[in-house]
Amino acid sequence: MKNKIYHIDFLYYLQLISFFKSTSEAPRQNISTDSAVSRLFSTQNMYTFIKLDTRNGKMSQVQWSTKGSEYRFETTLSDISRVDKVDERVGRFFLYPTTNIYNFILLDQIDGRTWQVQWGKEGERMVIPIY
Repeated sequence: MKNKIYHIDFLYYLQLISFFKSTSEAPRQNISTDSAVSRLFSTQNMYTFIKLDTRNGKMSQVQWSTKGSEYRFETTLSDISRVDKVDERVGRFFLYPTTNIYNFILLDQIDGRTWQVQWGKEGERMVIPIY
């Protein structure tokens, strides 16, 4: 009987550790060593990606669906180039996830500037500089 109690306590302990690990997990990073002009970054929403032009920081929100074409779309998050045309470089910009499902940090890997990128429904999307 004593061994059974220890076994139950051990299982409870493992479940507790598993719960805390899953709720405090750091955001997943989309690391790539390629030199692609366009990159898709996954969000915590299985249907939504952010498409980034790595040369200039332009972005769009991409949603896929199996329900029909009315649920699939690509919409602009930012059509503003963050650099002059002569300063564009493939791989210059990268997106880093945050612990908030709707927010990413856009990083200019050359000069270090950063922006908060928020995807979501129309009217909730934004890209704002972080000073």
